[in-house]
Amino acid sequence: MTKPAKELEERLGYKFCNRELITQALTHKSCRAPHNNERLEFLGDAVLDLIVGEYLYMKFPEKSEGELSKLRASLVNEKSFKNIALELDLGSYVFISTAEENNNGRDKISLLSNTYEALMGAVYLDGGIENVRVIVTKLLEKVYPKIDMQTLFKDYKTLLQEFTQAFYGVAPEYTLISSTGPDHKKEFELAVVLKGRRLAQACGSTKKEAEQHAAEAALKILEKERD
Repeated sequence: MTKPAKELEERLGYKFCNRELITQALTHKSCRAPHNNERLEFLGDAVLDLIVGEYLYMKFPEKSEGELSKLRASLVNEKSFKNIALELDLGSYVFISTAEENNNGRDKISLLSNTYEALMGAVYLDGGIENVRVIVTKLLEKVYPKIDMQTLFKDYKTLLQEFTQAFYGVAPEYTLISSTGPDHKKEFELAVVLKGRRLAQACGSTKKEAEQHAAEAALKILEKERD
C-alpha cells in the first residue's frame, strides 16, 4: 500500500505548492496513468548532475577536473541514487501497478533511482534550484558522510583482473548481453566470462558501470570459491 505523499514531504523538509507535480513524480509508468514520472526523471537527472557537480567543486577546491569527474560519477549514478531513495523510504510512496507490486517493484534499484530523479525534477519545477540544492546536499551528507575516492569508488575491473591473472593466468572478458531504453536513459547488461565460464552478469546506465557491477559480483564468487 502506498503511503501518503505528505509523509514524504516531511522527510524532504519541503512542501509542494503544485500537488500534481509530486503525484506525477511518484507515478510509475506501470500504472498506465495519463502522466507518469519519466519526463520528470529526465529533468531531474540533469538537475542532479549540476548540483552534485557544484557541491563537489565547492567542497574540494584542491582537486583536479579528473578527480572531480570521478567523484561525481560515483555519486550521480543508479546505485548512489538508490541508496538515497532508501534513506527516504521512497519505494513506499510510489504508485505502481499490481503486477509491478507483485514483482517486488518497490525494491527495484532502477525504479528507486528513477523515482528519486523524478522527485528532484519536480522540486526544481515547483520551488526552483535552491530548494533542490538544500535537499540534495542534506541527503548527500547524511548517506555519504565521508566523500573520497577510497570510500566511493572501487575499481572492481582492475581488482578482478589482478585476481584472475594471479590465480588463473588469464584476464576476464566482458560481453554485451543487451541494450535497452531510450538514448538518454540506456541500460546495458553485460556478463563477465573467465575461460569460457560466465561468472556473473549485471546492468548499468553505461557499459563501464555494468562492467564494474559484473566484476564486483564475479570477484565475490571467485574469492568465496578460494576460501
